[in-house]
Amino acid sequence: MARAAQFSTFFLDGLYFGIEVLKVQEVIKYQPMTRVPLANDVVRGLINLRGQIVTAIDLRRRLELRQRPAGELPMNVVVRTSDGVVSLLVDEIGDVVEATDEAFEAVPETLSGVARELVRGVYKLKDKLLLVLDTEKTVKLGVESKAVV
Repeated sequence: MARAAQFSTFFLDGLYFGIEVLKVQEVIKYQPMTRVPLANDVVRGLINLRGQIVTAIDLRRRLELRQRPAGELPMNVVVRTSDGVVSLLVDEIGDVVEATDEAFEAVPETLSGVARELVRGVYKLKDKLLLVLDTEKTVKLGVESKAVV
């Protein structure tokens, strides 16, 4: 019998992504942010999560996708990493899905750039591909792989 994994899913520029459900702390609507001067351009700001200050990373910028259309507010997927809690800004929240090891494949050759480095692989689901994001690599920025938190 094949093992199954659960993923919290979200959409980003028409692509379908997932993060292991155990790494997700919570999913929340848009939160006001405080800009961080001189921060990496993928850091959109800091949010106050019930008294905890959390760095918010714009996944569109991190994956070098098109800018979010003006007037569209992102959602927050708050994840736990080895360096602390980080919010990933996404377009739309999906569901929790389960996928078996049999459906897993390596990163496709068609995926290029930064996304190729940050995606661990894909699951072929019934009607779409689920790109599995490596959260640890995603929150590390810069030449020295310095964490944002």
